Amino acid sequence: MKKFALIFVHVAGAYILGMSACHTNTSNKKVQGTWKSKDGSILLKITDKQFVMENDSPVPEDYFVKGDTIFTSFEGNQPYTKFVIKKLADHEMSLIMPDDSVAVDFSK
Repeated sequence: MKKFALIFVHVAGAYILGMSACHTNTSNKKVQGTWKSKDGSILLKITDKQFVMENDSPVPEDYFVKGDTIFTSFEGNQPYTKFVIKKLADHEMSLIMPDDSVAVDFSK
């Protein structure tokens, strides 16, 4: 009986670790797409894995969404760049850029 309990605890622990390691965060489907700023100066392409801002030099960055914030990083390096989502609808999005606290309006 002692061996069974010990084996059961190890198998249960391995199962929990395996499930947490295989879990992937799903990104917000409303965020994905090609966004253009209202003034036309910024083109933003967001796929399920990459965040590309095509204004000067397009550099694809990895990203994840947590709450109302988009965190981006170049090849997984820290610190993360934060873009706060002020407003999000199917065809409209308003982002607060990391450089300044001015919101930029985008449309699909």
